[in-house]
Formats: sequence, structure tokens, C-alpha cells
Amino acid sequence: QVQLVESGGGLVRPGGSLRLSCAASGFMFNTYVMGWGRQAPGKEFEWLSIISTGGTIPRYADSVKGRFTIARDNAKNALYLQMSSLTPDDTAVYYCLKTTSAAIWWPAKDEHLDARGQGTQVTVSS
Repeated sequence: QVQLVESGGGLVRPGGSLRLSCAASGFMFNTYVMGWGRQAPGKEFEWLSIISTGGTIPRYADSVKGRFTIARDNAKNALYLQMSSLTPDDTAVYYCLKTTSAAIWWPAKDEHLDARGQGTQVTVSS
């Protein structure tokens, strides 16, 4: 079955950086658009970024554009999110997302979500 395991979360100071990783298994990783999302307490789930199957076409939410970079390594079945210039507003649980197809849909919607991992907590605080 589909498994998505995130890692790399933690506590970071404002202005700092973190790199999240997602190890994927149970499906043909290189045939699906993958993404990252987050959910902060009391807030709705937010799609942050998606990346095409070949890793050449990224899309970003305005809230993270220019600060976050998504990447994938199809040889390793791995997805990454490099986060920089973090602010307290970035505090949330971050999720690795598997979409339903190889098609790029942006803005993404819940109907495009096929599976997500258990999440990793990112806390930005001084």
C-alpha cells in the first residue's frame, strides 16, 4: 500500500531554514505528481507546492513562493522541501502528498489528493 514518511521537521528560529524529506513506497513514484501541504492549528489545510513527475515543473502557493523549493529524486523515491526565511506563520504540521495522477493541477484541490503521510511538525520560534 501507499506509504509516505516525512522527516526533517523540528524547531527553528525565525529566518532559519529546514529541509523536509519524504520517503515514498508502495506505488510507482515517478508516475505521480507529488506535493507538500501543511496544516496549522485552527487553520485549513494548505497546499504549498507540487512537482511534476519528472521534477522539472514546480508550482507554489503565494505564501511560500521564493522561500520554499520542492524537489524529487525518482531514483530514490524521495520528495524534498527546502524551506528558508521561515517565520512563525510557517509553524504547522507538514505533509507529503501523493496526487491522483501525472497531471499538473494548480491550484490543487482536495479532489487531487490521493494520500498523505503522517506529517512532521515544524515550529518556528525564537
